[in-house]
Amino acid sequence: MIQIKTQEEIEQLRQSALMVGDTLAEVAKHIKAGITTKQLDAIAEEYIRSNGGIPTFKGYSGFPASLCISINEVVVHGIPGDRVIKDGDIVSIDCGVTYNGWVGDSAYTFALQGVREDWKQLIKVTKESLYLGIEKCTIGNRIGDLSNQIQTYCQSFGYGVVRELCGHGLGRNMHEDPSVPNYGKKGTGSRFREGMVIAIEPMITLGNKEVFFESDGWTCRTRDFSPAAHIEHDVAITANGPEILSSFDSVEKAIKQNINLEEI
Repeated sequence: MIQIKTQEEIEQLRQSALMVGDTLAEVAKHIKAGITTKQLDAIAEEYIRSNGGIPTFKGYSGFPASLCISINEVVVHGIPGDRVIKDGDIVSIDCGVTYNGWVGDSAYTFALQGVREDWKQLIKVTKESLYLGIEKCTIGNRIGDLSNQIQTYCQSFGYGVVRELCGHGLGRNMHEDPSVPNYGKKGTGSRFREGMVIAIEPMITLGNKEVFFESDGWTCRTRDFSPAAHIEHDVAITANGPEILSSFDSVEKAIKQNINLEEI
C-alpha cells in the first residue's frame, strides 16, 4: 500500500535526505587513489552519528556497513572492505540515513582522475536520465511514464538498463510501495498522487543489461564486466510538480575541491 505523506512529514523526509547528501559530500572529500572502501565507510558512519542520525543500511537485512560502495563493474550493493580505490576508477556510493524516524536514501557516482571518457559519459547520461525521469513525476502521470523515460534515454546511447533492481517508495521505512523500475511502458503502473515520496535510482551499464550476484548475496556486478553508474534522488509528488528532497549541491562542491576527482 502506498503511504501518502503530509507536508510536515515531507519536511521531515527532506531533513533526512539532506543529511545523506552532506554525508556523501564528507566522503567525497576523502576519495583518492590508495584509500580503501572500508575507510570511506568509517568516515560516513562517524559523520552520520555525530550529526544525530543512524546509518540506515547498517544491519539492514544483515548488511554489514553504512555505505554501499560499488567500483567499476559493480552496479550496486558493494560491501566496504579492503578493496583499494585506484586512479581511473568510477565509484558509486549509496547512503541511507534515518533521522527523527524518517529515512533519506541517495547515491552518486564519482570519477577518479584519469577515468576513461566513455565512462565519464556513462555517468553523465545516467544523471541526465534521473532528472528526465523526475520531470515525469506529476500528478496524473504513472510510474511507467517515468520508467520509460529513463529507459528510452539511456538505451538511445546503447547502454544497458538493469532490470533486477529498482527504486522504491520512501518514508519511515527505506523500502515502501511502490516499486520504481528504470524500464517500462508509458501509461502503466501506479498513478502519481500528491504526497507520494519515491527514491528514483537509475542503474545503467556501459555494456548489456545482464548482471549477477556474488556469493555474499549483496554485490551485484555486470555479467560482461562493463562499468556501471548509479545516481539516486528522493522526490516528493506535489500539486506544483515534483520536488527533489535530496541534494547534490554539497557533493558537487566537494568534487570541485578534491583534486583527485573529475567533474562530470
